[in-house]
Amino acid sequence: METVLNFVYNNILSILMIVLLITGGAFLTIKTQALQFRRFGYSFRSTLGTLFDKSLHTKQKGSVSPFQAVTTALAGTIGTGSIAGIATALVAGGPGAVFWMWISALLGMITKYSEIVLSVHYREKNQAGEWVGGPMYYIKKGLKSKWLAFTFALFAMIACFGIGNTTQSNAISGVIQSSLNVPTWITGLVTMAIVALVTLGGIKRIASVNEKIVPAMAIFYILCAIVVLVIKFDKIPQAFALIFKEAFNLKSAFGGVAGYGILTAMRFGVGRGVFTNEAGLGSAPIAHSATSETDPVKQGWWGMFEVFVTTIIICTISALVILTSDAYAGIYQAVDMAPTLNGAALSSKAFNEAIPHVGEYGVAIATVFFSLSTILGWAYYGEVCVGYIFSKHRKVSVLIYRLVFVAFIFLGAVAKIEIVWLVADCCNVLMAVPNLVALFALAGMVKKLTDKHFEKKDSLLDDHALNN
Repeated sequence: METVLNFVYNNILSILMIVLLITGGAFLTIKTQALQFRRFGYSFRSTLGTLFDKSLHTKQKGSVSPFQAVTTALAGTIGTGSIAGIATALVAGGPGAVFWMWISALLGMITKYSEIVLSVHYREKNQAGEWVGGPMYYIKKGLKSKWLAFTFALFAMIACFGIGNTTQSNAISGVIQSSLNVPTWITGLVTMAIVALVTLGGIKRIASVNEKIVPAMAIFYILCAIVVLVIKFDKIPQAFALIFKEAFNLKSAFGGVAGYGILTAMRFGVGRGVFTNEAGLGSAPIAHSATSETDPVKQGWWGMFEVFVTTIIICTISALVILTSDAYAGIYQAVDMAPTLNGAALSSKAFNEAIPHVGEYGVAIATVFFSLSTILGWAYYGEVCVGYIFSKHRKVSVLIYRLVFVAFIFLGAVAKIEIVWLVADCCNVLMAVPNLVALFALAGMVKKLTDKHFEKKDSLLDDHALNN
């Protein structure tokens, strides 16, 4: 099974994913007249500029605040991909993978914006009176395709147990075992208890916890990385030069035939890019749909913000920490040998090299909180998908899902889960395909809602000018 899935994913699904993500992002960029670049300043004034705005933290019955929706979505994206994912991309795809990760993020900004705009526009209230939305709702109502909507919800539900659950709990138990020598089964039980206490309280409790965890962990990790980069400041220009050089190098980082270097860098750059920001997967819009914000475009700006923060900022500084380290330099020069370090271990050694002991434990702490927040974010995604699939028996099916989801945390903590990663990767592609098809088809609606937003904004500005 593992051999078959490896072949299918590496030779078919991963290539399909890259083609759809790049062409989809390019199409939406053209359709919206490069909105992510034209309105870059406005989008950040509408996000970062409103952090202390009272309305951002105000919620209504059956919803969460716009900021809680954002942090829940960020919780699902800022996970092990920001630490282990970027390291595996650098080892397997070379430094050039970072360049292609940037390209995928710039296109992903408009992709994620479009997903959120459509999700908020087509969302509806469930039996509990809560706002629910996501690709299955805009596929059903916008494309009028119930079977395609069901397909997305099914694959998204399955993916939740892999990419958003077992892989994350495995990262937590692994890093705690290596740093503190705590048995994986103990970590698994503790993680189960924490997640159960939060998820059994539903979206409002998940959002409340993530609202506190996500900003704190992001700031902590960024500060640790900045300290390392200050120490290794003289090596940063060389790291950037290596990124641009290897992005178009005809020979791969570890040897290979002509053309293999570029293709490998693209594959791992785009692949890890979407793993870190989820643009195109259709998962994050599920969290954004629970917001009390009624303007789809206002919530959509936060999608651009998420991609920029997770990929352009966090993943870039993670990559620079590794590229400026002697640990990576040794691997990169050994062209005829398999890398001795990879994933979180490589990131940990790079941090520890600049900040002995502190770096190692800093990466461990960041991994634990990044992974825990990801579990909580994906727990909600799966819950909405289950509620959609079993809408007639929503209450019972969601309760069963929560119990099974919590049980899988322990399984991930104690098991070797290479096969789970493969299944999750395949499901990620399979849930992305119907979502990207819908984005192509509903691009006109995205443009219409965006134009309507700015028409209203310009009208308010004209009224303000007249009154003054």
